Amino acid sequence: MKKLTILPLLAIALFSWKSIPADTWKLDEHHARLRFSITHLSVADVEGSFKIKESSITTSGKDFSDATVSFVADAASVNTDNEMRDNNLRKADCLDTDKFPTIQFKSTSFKKTGNNKYAVSGPLTLHGVTKNVTLDATGTIGENPMDHSPIAGFKVTGTINRKDFGVSPSTPSAILSDKVEFVANIEYVKK
Repeated sequence: MKKLTILPLLAIALFSWKSIPADTWKLDEHHARLRFSITHLSVADVEGSFKIKESSITTSGKDFSDATVSFVADAASVNTDNEMRDNNLRKADCLDTDKFPTIQFKSTSFKKTGNNKYAVSGPLTLHGVTKNVTLDATGTIGENPMDHSPIAGFKVTGTINRKDFGVSPSTPSAILSDKVEFVANIEYVKK
């Protein structure tokens, strides 16, 4: 008799359950930049940046612990404050931006590691090569004081090996370090 009572209750619970709709956060393109740093001649870092063309975050949790994030940066927008160097970086033996115009990332994992801290993993595509990377992110959620819309900001950091992505593989490490550090600062507005 108990089984007969439990089964209808279980069926009602399953069919009345509604999934929590996911929130989508869109890129605030005026407050987004992907920066990089690489060591030159083993003595000083050269810094540069790329423009982020697209990015969004989708999450159903208030703390972003189940988020999916993606971004696309314009490889040809590389800017190191030196036009000659920037033109060299766009050439085939470096970034080859005519053939590979974008840098892309889409997370497969977005795990909370601490207070407003996350480990974000997924495939990064650079110079036509895709490799899985894990990045560190720090996020802040707030409200725009002008229109009271929900906003979120993330600082994402990571390190890759340029040779793993086929970027200037014949350039010795004494001239350009293999290690390239990335920092992305991105603001989002809740749709």
